Amino acid sequence: MSELKELYQEVILDHSRNPRNFRALQNATHKAEGYNPLCGDRLTVYLLVQGDVIQDVSFQGSGCAISKASASMMSAQMKGKTTAEARKIFGHFHQMLAGDQKKTWDKNILGKLAVFSGVSEYPVRVKCATLPWHTLRAGLEGGAQTPVSTESFSTEWTAG
Repeated sequence: MSELKELYQEVILDHSRNPRNFRALQNATHKAEGYNPLCGDRLTVYLLVQGDVIQDVSFQGSGCAISKASASMMSAQMKGKTTAEARKIFGHFHQMLAGDQKKTWDKNILGKLAVFSGVSEYPVRVKCATLPWHTLRAGLEGGAQTPVSTESFSTEWTAG
């Protein structure tokens, strides 16, 4: 097994077993729910946004290891970012997982999130990894009346 695949597995398992920011955020200014009917993942993303800066992010829910690890790493990565930076990171994360060789993603922008690059080899799991991100997007855009579903994801929320 290659070093990258081993690292991928270790990071996914660590964040799945010990998710960071796994709690309801009592003073959240934004919130959204997400659902992946294919895998059964369900989560709620909570955000504390002041001005244009994401001060805090947390999540709760249940799901597969990839979904939970993605939510955990996303919540850590988004703290202190502006909404414009969040859009940029979302765009690069989505491009990385889409596996589209014509599009480029920047490892420097993604940082530790680049460990998810291996998910692109498993198309069924891409929705698991992107569910927290689309839920974050819905939260930043004002939430949704119904949970965001992996069956209706849009990739239009990208910048940079």
